[in-house]
Amino acid sequence: MSSISTTTYNKTVLNNGLRIVTEKIPGVRSISIGIWINVGSRDETKMENGISHFIEHMLFKGTRERSAKEIAFSLESLGGGLNAFTSKEETCYHALVLDEHLDQAVDVLSDILINSTLSPTNIGREKSVVVEEIREIDETPADHIHELFSQNFWRGQPLGWPIMGAAENVRSFNRNTLKCFMKKNYCARRTVVTGAGNISHRKLVNLIKVKFHIPPGTERPAANMQIPVGFSSEFHRNGSKQTHLCIGFPGVRYGSRLRIPLLVLHNYLGGGMSSVLFQKIREEKGMAYTVFTFPDFYRDCGVFGAYLAIDKKHLHEAVEIMLKEFRKLKEDKFSRSKLDKIKEQFRGSLILGMESTSGRMNRLGRQEILTGTYLSLQDSIKLVNSVTSNDIIEVARRIFDPSSITITSLGSARKGDLNKVNWSLL
Repeated sequence: MSSISTTTYNKTVLNNGLRIVTEKIPGVRSISIGIWINVGSRDETKMENGISHFIEHMLFKGTRERSAKEIAFSLESLGGGLNAFTSKEETCYHALVLDEHLDQAVDVLSDILINSTLSPTNIGREKSVVVEEIREIDETPADHIHELFSQNFWRGQPLGWPIMGAAENVRSFNRNTLKCFMKKNYCARRTVVTGAGNISHRKLVNLIKVKFHIPPGTERPAANMQIPVGFSSEFHRNGSKQTHLCIGFPGVRYGSRLRIPLLVLHNYLGGGMSSVLFQKIREEKGMAYTVFTFPDFYRDCGVFGAYLAIDKKHLHEAVEIMLKEFRKLKEDKFSRSKLDKIKEQFRGSLILGMESTSGRMNRLGRQEILTGTYLSLQDSIKLVNSVTSNDIIEVARRIFDPSSITITSLGSARKGDLNKVNWSLL
């Protein structure tokens, strides 16, 4: 527990609005650095959809000083790593290095974000790469179902659009399109630099001041999503004998006081092999190989869903098991001993997830982007400890609303395969 209580948090806001947040963790030699841009697929227009992800790819393809190969070798040759990811709300460029290589990490990250050439040749080449990436998702049912579910759940709104966009969009991007999008979004007021590990906050601030020069720009909040209401179901057939199913409900936003109780509920319901849905659907009934729940938290809303891969002949029975467990959570209080065991499991997974400096860096970035505040791991554990059975019932009643259910299926199932489901069980 000592590593939890002895970390040091610091935050600096530069004159141009750029934020720098760090968490110093004694006893480690690594540093994880992230440059977070507050832009993702929910900030795109329909014609732009996929551009945030495409830009993320392009910034590794060469700068005025480094070729793509030199970028790839820049930190790996030091034993570190360089990577990036795009989500629905953020784009993050990150590096993991030994503490003695902080200067090099900041130099490389600054170079790719400021000096990327975005050459037409590289753009043309990378379009083929990203189109293949999209095709790989489309041809992997366990991944594709989640994109189909998201589109169905958000019913035409940007949060439901795929992060990688459509192939036709990707093929339409050009250098001017990319530069215009970056000029609008890659600005100081939409940027957070995070660092976790054996790091000097003052040194990182000084390095960013020297090497990372971007215009202030303006903070442009995303439009709020309309929370979907009503029952919606879609059945997509792909010739497979297996059926992939997602059933979901409106969740809670990242900053909600119910987020921690919902995470505790998720851990109990579908967070692993010991979860109740895994035990009842897979272990006791042998009806599915994969079953889990998934909570997604955004700045103003959220989603809570359950997924299973199953033969369609077992579909209605498995869905009814889910509905019964959802209803139990709305009505039955956990005993004190049972709740203590659930919280102990969740605390353990929370602490283990924060053992890495990369995990800490990611946590810092999301907190700053989505709430502008810092919640230490120690404070998070206190929140977990304070969760009561009444909190679980409260969040279950809010989430499992029978009037707002979204169901999406991919595989051999048809709509009629759910006709036998007794929805009043919820």
